[in-house]
Amino acid sequence: MQRYEYRVVPAPRKGEKARGLKTSEERFAFALTGLMNRMGAEGWEYQRADTLPVDERVGLTGSKTSFQSLLVFRRSAEEMGSDMVETSAGQLRVTSLEPGSFGSPLMAAPLMATAPLAAAPILGAAKQPAGAAPALGPADPDLAAQ
Repeated sequence: MQRYEYRVVPAPRKGEKARGLKTSEERFAFALTGLMNRMGAEGWEYQRADTLPVDERVGLTGSKTSFQSLLVFRRSAEEMGSDMVETSAGQLRVTSLEPGSFGSPLMAAPLMATAPLAAAPILGAAKQPAGAAPALGPADPDLAAQ
């Protein structure tokens, strides 16, 4: 069965300036062409563009819905190299990640990769270092009334 890795990146919001490009449409197309050519050079195949709703915070308690344009790319699992290992359940697991290999920190892993989580260390009781100030107890309510 063919396996794919997917990568979703935000679509450009502005065009890029270049010699001979006068209109905003030409500049935007140039920016999009550059993004697609960079992704294609890394082995990613363009699939589609999606516009999805995103709830954003406004102020302290409010929220609003905006829409984000995203570009979806995929590549074959065989092109991923030795960083991907198939588990007994048929899932792919990332065995090593290089910094910046999946784009921005918000997109740190592909959708189908399940990186194993390291167990959290078990912490013991806190020890007071020598020479430290003693712990403070509750405030004296009689003192606060004065």
